[in-house]
Amino acid sequence: MRPGGGDPILRRMSAYVINEIVVTEPQRFQTYAEQVPAIIRQYGGEYVVRGGAPESVDGPPPPERLVVLRFESREAARAWRNSPEYQAILPIREATSTSRVYIVDGYAG
Repeated sequence: MRPGGGDPILRRMSAYVINEIVVTEPQRFQTYAEQVPAIIRQYGGEYVVRGGAPESVDGPPPPERLVVLRFESREAARAWRNSPEYQAILPIREATSTSRVYIVDGYAG
C-alpha cells in the first residue's frame, strides 16, 4: 500500500519503544520492574521483548538487556511515556540504570 493511500484504518502502524538498558543497581531496579508492566498495559502497550542475553551477530555487542514494547501508535507510546503514572516511577529507572530509549514506527507495507 502506498503511504497516504487506501483505508486509514489499514494504514495505521504500531509503534515500538526500544530500550537498550544496563542495570547498575539490580535490587533497586526491581522496584521499577515490578511496577512498569501494569502501566504499560494501562496505556495499551505490550511487551514484545523483555529480557537479557541478546546475541550479537554483527557489529558491537548489544547492552545486557533489551526491552521492546508495542503500542497501537506513536501517539499511544508517547502517552504512556509522558503519563503521570510512568513519570512517577521513571526516576527509579534513571537512578538504577543507564538507557538509550527510542520510538520507531512499525512497517505498514
